[in-house]
Amino acid sequence: MRRLMVPLALVLATMLAGLSGAWAQAPAPLPTPDKGDTAWMAVSTVIVILMTIPGLALFYGGLVRSKNMLSVLMQVMVVFALILVLWVVYGYTLAFGGGGAFYGNFSKLFLMGVTPESLGATFSKGTPIYEFTFIAFQATFAAITCGLVVGSFAERMKFSAVLLFAVLWFTFSYLPIAHMVWYWDGPDAYTGADVADAVTANAGLIWQWGALDFAGGTVVHINAGVAGLVGSYMVGKRIGLGRESMAPHSLTLTMVGAALLWVGWFGFNAGSALEANGGMTLAFANTLFAPAAATLSWTFAEWMIKGKPSMLGAASGAVAGLVAITPAAGNVGIIGGLVIGLLAGVVCLWGVSSLKRLLGADDALDVFGVHGVGGILGAILTGVFNAPALGGPGYVADWVTGAVIAPEAYSIAAQVWVQCKGVLLTIVWSAVVSLIAYKVVDLVIGLRVPEDEEREGLDITSHGETAYHH
Repeated sequence: MRRLMVPLALVLATMLAGLSGAWAQAPAPLPTPDKGDTAWMAVSTVIVILMTIPGLALFYGGLVRSKNMLSVLMQVMVVFALILVLWVVYGYTLAFGGGGAFYGNFSKLFLMGVTPESLGATFSKGTPIYEFTFIAFQATFAAITCGLVVGSFAERMKFSAVLLFAVLWFTFSYLPIAHMVWYWDGPDAYTGADVADAVTANAGLIWQWGALDFAGGTVVHINAGVAGLVGSYMVGKRIGLGRESMAPHSLTLTMVGAALLWVGWFGFNAGSALEANGGMTLAFANTLFAPAAATLSWTFAEWMIKGKPSMLGAASGAVAGLVAITPAAGNVGIIGGLVIGLLAGVVCLWGVSSLKRLLGADDALDVFGVHGVGGILGAILTGVFNAPALGGPGYVADWVTGAVIAPEAYSIAAQVWVQCKGVLLTIVWSAVVSLIAYKVVDLVIGLRVPEDEEREGLDITSHGETAYHH
């Protein structure tokens, strides 16, 4: 018996040694995405759709005359659908398909190679999310941004011209700016100090600079605001502006739209954390409180100036606060967020009144006055209130260790300068692309409907239907 035991022990030892060798060689299993993150990102994506259709559509629709109501709803909805399809075809790959200063590459054309198991990075090491989750979430951002622009040239642009402009502007303005601001290889790429510089150099240009844009102050709001302003010059003023009443036909619907925008904005801002974690809760809280402060500051400022507080003012104030807190949402403390909100209400009120008169453009629904001005304000103030000394969370100074910048090392002036560089590049890029895109559309199909069609209203003349049967 003892003779048998010795060879058995040897065989077992050999097997165990072999197994331990195999275990040593087996790669570490890939982390599985957290179900809470997956669920939160799905909810965020759905409510960003809610903020576009119906939110943005009703907000804009209520602001135009009743004869143009359906044309605005149609433009927002069809542009949204158009951009979602283009996102699958080439949008995602050019924005997030790979490294480069200005654009991604074509490696994920038609979402090639993406499966339900494909993973994407978040802002935490070893914490991926499913790539389809990220693709869908970012698609809604691209789509709403192109939808925002239509408010500037509402009531006078050809439907075909709106669609062609959306394709050109999405391709040459939205995609590169989204890539420049948000593309990087993710925290897991920072495996050691020796590769850190190379990984950073592979990111988008504005990311490399260190500009902070939590949920799209530059990518969405400044980008769209500038495109709208250029459009209002290129398309020209509405017939009868200043002589005929251009009052909103339904502030009831505008208020409903503003409320849906506020609800959806939680997906927009808090979803941009990409995880259901503490950073998400900060962005969530800022999205609740900052717009509240802006609603009050706009309302009271208008009350003092005009003698009456208006529903239009309150709704505009809420949206102005949401715009301004977008780049700052996860990057500033609650008090910093309240200050940004209070300033946004007053500054955007100036943007849609005094500044608008100064610019002399017929930006019909104040896309530049609210989104452009609010986005610029929020992006710059993010550099101020991100400071730990002012209650901000600071930023990750070393992605290898995940260390956040020390409070005494934070320079508000340096960060504000970086923020300003990102803002300036976005303004110039969007302005140049928009100018060329409108010009191309004008040459190919013409920007504007004929005068008689504009007088009759775009609902009947462009779409053959009416919003209301009197």
